Amino acid sequence: MPTVMIDGQPLYYAHKRGPAGAPTLVLIHGAGGSHLDWPRELRRLPQASVIALDLPGHGRSALPGREEIGGYAAAVQALLDGLPPGDYVLAGHSMGGAIAQEIALQRPAWLRGLVLIGTGARLPVNPLLIEQATTDFQRVVDFLVRYYWSPQAPPERLAMSRAQLAKTAPEVLRGDFLACDRFDRREEVARIEAPALVISSHADKLVPHKFGAYLAATIPRAELLSLEEAAHMMVLEQPERIASAIASFLARLAAGEMA
Repeated sequence: MPTVMIDGQPLYYAHKRGPAGAPTLVLIHGAGGSHLDWPRELRRLPQASVIALDLPGHGRSALPGREEIGGYAAAVQALLDGLPPGDYVLAGHSMGGAIAQEIALQRPAWLRGLVLIGTGARLPVNPLLIEQATTDFQRVVDFLVRYYWSPQAPPERLAMSRAQLAKTAPEVLRGDFLACDRFDRREEVARIEAPALVISSHADKLVPHKFGAYLAATIPRAELLSLEEAAHMMVLEQPERIASAIASFLARLAAGEMA
């Protein structure tokens, strides 16, 4: 896994190279997560080059994390600025979707599209969760695991999710919650020019479906894929369906059909 230095801080990412001329899909995980929150079907998507990164303070990237979405957005932009020029499509889940929106509002020349999954133009967090992230970390982990997954999720998946979350430094998780709670771009997302695929689920208890519907209705060139049964970690619950939808979106972008 390659590493780059961002303001003196090592940032790790996995890079799967795709066919010549293929767009590069950049996978941005959510709060307390890592690049492993993305399924193999997306990290190894045949139709694209794929970059799956660990945000600062997460996974194999060094501490500290950030307490503002803009801080995470700056780290992602710095990573991509250090890579060869190309066509990049940002795919963000939950907090990662907020980061993708923040970057899109800055209109970088390299941005060709957005995939916004289980996210919204605002992401309010219960103040008790923010407090307990450092005072009762295990309770917060248990809460997240309970609401991340649908009742159909197998027990081994829940155990793996709990173990991965437990690796997150409590202060990083608290910072992520603060970053989400401070994020509100409802009055600005109409300025996003890039084509967008919004994926949202009626069964998501953390980021309600109406948040995704708002994004799809407000971003000028957005379309909505609504799921029925998958919960917040929909990318891991329905990896084949979501990978297929993203592959189709990338193909239409390449063909100029989203202009």
